[in-house]
Parts: sequence; C-alpha cells; structure tokens
Amino acid sequence: MEKFNIYLKKFKIAVGIFVLVFISVVAMFFKIVPEVQRIIQIQEDQKVQSASLADAERKLTELKADAERREAESESVANIFFKPITEGLDTEAAISDEFGEILQLMRTNKIKVRSVKYDYDPKDDNFVKFIPYKYHVCRFTAEMIASYDSFANFLRELYKHEHFLNIENFEITPYEKNKRILLINVSVKLYAQKDEATAAKERAAIEAAAQAAAQQAENAEGGGSVPSPQPADGGVSPEASQ
Repeated sequence: MEKFNIYLKKFKIAVGIFVLVFISVVAMFFKIVPEVQRIIQIQEDQKVQSASLADAERKLTELKADAERREAESESVANIFFKPITEGLDTEAAISDEFGEILQLMRTNKIKVRSVKYDYDPKDDNFVKFIPYKYHVCRFTAEMIASYDSFANFLRELYKHEHFLNIENFEITPYEKNKRILLINVSVKLYAQKDEATAAKERAAIEAAAQAAAQQAENAEGGGSVPSPQPADGGVSPEASQ
C-alpha cells in the first residue's frame, strides 16, 4: 500500500508537471502565433511597399527621361530661331541681320528687288498673339524680278534656310514682253529670339497688365450696384410715396 501511495504521488507529480508544461506550451502558442502573424504581415507589407517603391522609381525615371527629352526638344526648337548677337534690340534692329541673309540669297540668285515693305510684329501672327515676349517678328513683302531658274533656286535655298521663317504666299506673273521673265510678289515672315532679360521684362509687364485689368474688372463688377435708399424709422421711402 505504501508503494502504491508512492507511485500515486509520483504520478500526480508527473501529471502536474505535464499539465504545467501543456499550459506553458498553450500559453506560448497563443503568444507566439500573433507575433508570427504580425511578422508575416510586416513581410507582406514590405513586399507591397517594395513593389510600390519600384513602380514609383520607374515612373520617376520615365518622368525624368520625358523631361530631359522635352528640354532637348525645346532647345532644338529654340536653336532654329535666329538669335541676334546684341541684346536689347528692338524688332527692326533684331530682324535686320536675318533679312540681310535673305537679301544675300536674292543677290546670289540674281534676283532684282523692286520694292520691299515691312510690317513689324504683325498682330495676326500667332507668336505675337500668344508669346509676344519671346520673339521679334517681321513680315516683309517684296516685289521681285527673276527668271524661272533663278526664282526656283531662291525658293530651294529659302526652304533650306537654317533659321525658322514662314513663306506666307507668293504670286508669279510672266512679263508680257518676255515670258521668260517673272514678276513676283512674295510675303515672308522672319523671326528672331529676344534675349532673356528683355523677354523676362516684357513677360512681367504683360502679366502685371493682365492682373491690373482683371482687378479693374472685378472692382467694376463689385461697385456696379447702388443700394436703394432706406426709409427712416416710421417714415416712408421716396419710392413708396410716389
């Protein structure tokens, strides 16, 4: 009987130890599982964030490349416009050098010029309408006399001219006494870049004028209505008495 009690006591101790171990394992399990889940969630979030970061970096790279391409295109476009060496020139002075190049083409191709008319910064030109602070513009209309070959060569060289220009129109009439001679009316617009200081000054003046006009219009709208006179206490308004 004593041995049985000893074994029973040992069994109880073993059961107690097992229960304690089991409780510890369960408690540890319930404590570890949330941590494991949290770690897994963090890893998944990191993957998502890494993917988002990679996508953002890719888009940023594309935007930078696009900006560089646009800047290169802008510089390329700007380079085709004639740029005077001297800064601060008015339209007539800025265009004169470029017109000199066109005049040299006429001389080289033995074209006689009867008359030339100039129209500086014409209001119907889109550059003058929308970005007048960036370019000088001159439309010249010339009456010329040339042979077929001379005028054809002149047009080819004009189309290949290194600076931007606009051949608006030309009219050709054969000379009555000699059909091999052409009487020509041609209209061409020439463009020249304004220097940065002049462009910035003119742009600021245009923006200031636009803001002043907008403010004036706003003030006019706000002050357009006059309140009707109000009667005094116990009195009658002038409108009611009529």
